[in-house]
Amino acid sequence: MLFALASTFRSAQARLSGYLFVGPAFLWLVLIIGVPFFLSVYLSLTNSMAGKWGIFTGLDNYIKLLDSQIFRRTLQNSLVFTAGSIALKTVLGTALALLLNEKLRARNFFRGAILLPWIAPASLSTLAWLWIFNPFYGVANQILKGIGLISADIPWLSTSGWALFSVILVNTWRGTPFFVISILAGLSSVPQELYEAARVDGANAWKRLLHVTLPMIQPILLIVILFSTIMTFSDFQIVYILTNGGPANSTHLFATLSYQTGMIGGNIGEGAAILLFMAPFLALLIYLQLRLRGREV
Repeated sequence: MLFALASTFRSAQARLSGYLFVGPAFLWLVLIIGVPFFLSVYLSLTNSMAGKWGIFTGLDNYIKLLDSQIFRRTLQNSLVFTAGSIALKTVLGTALALLLNEKLRARNFFRGAILLPWIAPASLSTLAWLWIFNPFYGVANQILKGIGLISADIPWLSTSGWALFSVILVNTWRGTPFFVISILAGLSSVPQELYEAARVDGANAWKRLLHVTLPMIQPILLIVILFSTIMTFSDFQIVYILTNGGPANSTHLFATLSYQTGMIGGNIGEGAAILLFMAPFLALLIYLQLRLRGREV
């Protein structure tokens, strides 16, 4: 009996030690994530303005947003921006990863260089793109005219269609290295015996890609796509610096519209409501990512 009591005491002591180690991190997460989130939920249910606490108005802010043409355009922009960026990053990232996985001269150099768009500060790199897209002396128009693809300057950031395409292009440029590095890690874990067996069976390079490579890296690819979708859907810096949501609200995303409404316009309650419209979608993506990671483990 004494042995059982001692064992129970040691088990309880071990659990208590675990809670003590995890406790500070948990409290920190509550402070930096939990408190701002619940404060945002409360503000979204009020008519609070900048510097003034409002009264409780229930779902009035959400109902108002659903009737807003600008908000509906923002929802459309967010979906197009996210879908277009993820599609381009997936295709380009996979293609570059397959290329850099081959035995190329200076392969390590190119593997390092591919990281530059990802590790460079977003604000600085986006300012460089702002210069590139300048319609009068920007590099983009000069190159396209030099090779004969266009005869007149393209107004990259001043027309709706081109502006949305431009922010998608910059987001793709910045996010592709994350795909490349992650997929490269997955490719390094594919057993070479599978490729040798496929060659013996007469499979060409295309069939080896479809029936060996892609199925083996599928778990990593799905996690990378989900994680990148979360980051892309909530993007702010690229759009804010390049277009500030314009022209005519054609590039507004949830984050930029929320900032313009709440921080610049002073309507804190409505700005919080705009931002919280993303929460269910992002929560679903996070849940799917955790499920996929759990299956891997």
